[in-house]
Amino acid sequence: MSKKELRMHAVVSPTETVIVSAYDEERKAEACTLAFYMVSSHVPPCVTIAINASQKRKTLKAMLQSKAFVLGFPGVDQVKEADYLGVESGYHTDKLSNIGFTVSDAKNVHAPIINELRLSLECEIVHSVTVGSHMQVTGEVKRILADEDILNGKDKVVLEKLKPIIYDEEQVRYLEIGKPLADAFQMGLALKKEFSK
Repeated sequence: MSKKELRMHAVVSPTETVIVSAYDEERKAEACTLAFYMVSSHVPPCVTIAINASQKRKTLKAMLQSKAFVLGFPGVDQVKEADYLGVESGYHTDKLSNIGFTVSDAKNVHAPIINELRLSLECEIVHSVTVGSHMQVTGEVKRILADEDILNGKDKVVLEKLKPIIYDEEQVRYLEIGKPLADAFQMGLALKKEFSK
């Protein structure tokens, strides 16, 4: 099959949509939606997010001042609210209040939990660096809070129950996750065993 060279751009498709929240200097809850998110360490558990630092971002400013944030995971039934939190500025209005989202204090960090989100990670900032247009912020997860109805019997999050929003950067749209393909690592281990004979 022939290949075509594409124009330079960040190919980040698909990614899970998340909402980051932090308290500003007046203890007002700020929040914004991001698609640049990843797990960056198992031990200790850490996540890394990236926020466009070339624009005036109130949530980023609040995060850096408080050295903490909460990472929340919206479900597909909250796609309109999540999209709004990504396009409106906290410098112009109280975004969370406008969409009826409420907050409570995180237990282990100085940041607000958005109560309506079914999974939240309380994070303490351990590293930040500017890379091009974005600031990458790594947070060590200090507490995980989940609605019981998205968990299995072993207290693990079930993606089909969380129903995360997947952002498609290439087509500029939101998607739902699809059907499971296979259990991870089993096929690879079977091939590894086969090739080592």
